[in-house]
Amino acid sequence: MKIIPVIDVLNGVAVHGIRGEREQYQPLKSILCKSADPLDIALTFASLGFTDLFLADLDAILGKSANFNVYTQIMTETSLNLMVDAGISDVGRAEEVLNSKVSKIVVGSETLEGLDFLDQAIKSFGEDRITVSIDLKQGKVMSVSETISSLDAVSFAQKLGKIGVNQVIILDLDRVGTEQGINLALIKNILNKAGVEVLVGGGLRSLRELKKLRDLGVSGALVATILHNGKLQVDELKSAIFL
Repeated sequence: MKIIPVIDVLNGVAVHGIRGEREQYQPLKSILCKSADPLDIALTFASLGFTDLFLADLDAILGKSANFNVYTQIMTETSLNLMVDAGISDVGRAEEVLNSKVSKIVVGSETLEGLDFLDQAIKSFGEDRITVSIDLKQGKVMSVSETISSLDAVSFAQKLGKIGVNQVIILDLDRVGTEQGINLALIKNILNKAGVEVLVGGGLRSLRELKKLRDLGVSGALVATILHNGKLQVDELKSAIFL
């Protein structure tokens, strides 16, 4: 199971995400890196031995200009595999982000207007370059599409698998930055019923929980807060053969 650090970018700087309440996000303070510049943080993660990075471009998700320069800098100056959620909901924007040489685009259910786009994107770019984030709020799937938001997480994951999506992220926004722990029952249910590769984010609190996710068969964990506040040490991850 991969440990995938997360950088949330808002107004061009890295911020500390808490419960998806974006209007309250503040510039990131981390024991790992004194800077809130996304490139500096990415370089730090690369130097520590991480191989993958998830970047949530909150500016783009909120309808502002995407931080293409940030993606390009990270891809140029590090060897990290970069996944980017930039509020992608059409093939044109997907192509634009992929042209920044990122490894994968992340299509968040929050901004997803319908499944037809995903079908087009898979045919255009290939299933290996697309991950779908199942964004949850109060246990429900978030989406501008009423058809999607009416589905529970398991049913939505099953639909995604049927149209060719092979990797999903279960992202519980209520738990982001809270260290409240993961909904293991939901994760297990999706793994058993959806037939897709699962990454998990939002609320991770300990090395022990990461080991539980690995035992369940989770492919990756998105981690931010406990890395930045030091409650999860890189040496611990190495000892547990996560890095």
